[in-house]
Amino acid sequence: MAKKKKLISIVTPCYNEEGNVEELYKQVKALFLKSDYKYEHIFIDNASKDATPKILRDLASKDKNVKVILNARNFGHIRSPYYAYLQAKGDAVISIVSDLQDPPELISEFLQKWEEGFKIVVGVKIESEESKLFFLIRKLYYTLITKLSDTNLIKNFTGFGLYDKRIIEILRKIEDPYPYFRGLICDIGFDIFQIPYHQPLRKRGFTKNNFYTLYDIAMLGITNHSKIPLRLAAFLGFLLSGVSLFLAIAQLFLKVFLWNNYTLGIPTLAIGLFFFSSVQLFFIGILGEYIGSIHTQVLKRPLVIEKERINF
Repeated sequence: MAKKKKLISIVTPCYNEEGNVEELYKQVKALFLKSDYKYEHIFIDNASKDATPKILRDLASKDKNVKVILNARNFGHIRSPYYAYLQAKGDAVISIVSDLQDPPELISEFLQKWEEGFKIVVGVKIESEESKLFFLIRKLYYTLITKLSDTNLIKNFTGFGLYDKRIIEILRKIEDPYPYFRGLICDIGFDIFQIPYHQPLRKRGFTKNNFYTLYDIAMLGITNHSKIPLRLAAFLGFLLSGVSLFLAIAQLFLKVFLWNNYTLGIPTLAIGLFFFSSVQLFFIGILGEYIGSIHTQVLKRPLVIEKERINF
């Protein structure tokens, strides 16, 4: 009896990627034609404004391995990909973005390590052809969040990787309405095999990330995996109150003993006022991020609302 082929689910989130989705489809298909696996390629489109939905419909009409989910609106870069992972039926799920900055050729290495027994195999950027400034900022962020986090997170890991169906089943049970996927993968606790890669420069189109989306995922990583900012606010508040008390006593003694020569002055008061106000506002902002995270969890809204699905 012939051995049953394993099914691999490729998941690709996309938004306004008309210049890349077909090329990615071709590269993935060519790779699996040479393999001993069956595959499905799930594209989830986040309400693109360009020709991406039309291209995906055309691909799905010609190839039943292509499955398409079209969202009713743009549900963001965090919820949409995660939803697609949960729709996959494969023995393993591979996440790969549509801009061709995740090298499809790494899929073979992911599968090899999966067959060796690893439930999670991820790609880690060690170099990138993107802006050196952006790469440095990302590196500093990953260093910061690693130090703050209660979980050992992977530096320069964007979600590109392979996840065994057992991992996907665990994710289905979590039911997080706004999940920090990169953190959840590390939090689950399975051994993770890391494969370094060089990230190429985007050849077509423009990145859809902006300051807000990058800030959003940065704060999500901190609020979901660390209480240190909250505790830092308490410790710093205690420390500054002690400093304030010391300065107040020092000012009193100086005024008593140097009554005619010592003048406090408006600039000193203004600087102190602005400093303590800025510290307060900063930590009120931190509290706001945690409260916002709690608010999102309480609402329990669906990850995505579909407008259409094809070939499922």
